[in-house]
Amino acid sequence: MPFRVEPAPSFKDLIRDTDRTVAGMFVCSGDAGVAEICAGSGLDYLLIDGEHGPMGLESILAQLRAIAGYPALAVVRVPFNDAVMIKQYLDLGAQTLIVPMVNNAEQAEAAVAAMHYPPRGIRGVGSALARSARWNRIPDYLARAGETLTLIVQIEAAEAVENAAAIAAVDGVDGVFIGPSDLAASMGVLGQQEHPDVVDAVLRSIREVKAAGKFVGVNAFVEASARRYIEAGADFVNVGADVAMLARGTEALAAKFISAPQDAAAGTPASY
Repeated sequence: MPFRVEPAPSFKDLIRDTDRTVAGMFVCSGDAGVAEICAGSGLDYLLIDGEHGPMGLESILAQLRAIAGYPALAVVRVPFNDAVMIKQYLDLGAQTLIVPMVNNAEQAEAAVAAMHYPPRGIRGVGSALARSARWNRIPDYLARAGETLTLIVQIEAAEAVENAAAIAAVDGVDGVFIGPSDLAASMGVLGQQEHPDVVDAVLRSIREVKAAGKFVGVNAFVEASARRYIEAGADFVNVGADVAMLARGTEALAAKFISAPQDAAAGTPASY
């Protein structure tokens, strides 16, 4: 008799059942070993970044398998709002997808359609061939698939902020993720995520998404920013990235243990 499998808990259930802001981080390196190390950290989720990370389907799959043995939930960001790409990520077994660069309700509706089998959507049917259904070992997967999936669309442009309420109101959008970096760029203040106009836009988006009855999260690597958005009602916050932590951590080691260049004039090590 084959082994019967039940789907992992969903991200939307995690948000609903947790009485605090959920916290997670990007895993951008594309390495399954790094993902497994991060999965044991105690964070609520890991966000595998297929948009900016050097990842193909095989490396996404390896990371999903590495994370599966730990309590942290896997969230995957697809490169763009494309039905074929979304189908492939879902068939890998990703249950929570973030779709970037959603600027209006029509684009949100396209993402919803890509997440679901007909008649609700346009997702291609390959459950017998795919890890998502554990090769048809999840009972009634085709009928139940929608219950196990979470769709998060990403607001990261000034246009999207103007349309935040309409985007959040789309049936099938479970939540919204706000990206201050691209938002700052679209507002003409590239690299200034803490610019007052950007902060105001993030806070406005949080209010409008919550008013629509959907959950909302934001990317905020700076602790003060993360806590500001938590106080504003963010349901989840992305507070770091594997590659950023490795870069800053190795820089700190070098600063401690590599001798500074000699100051030729004074004959003593230059201060940091």
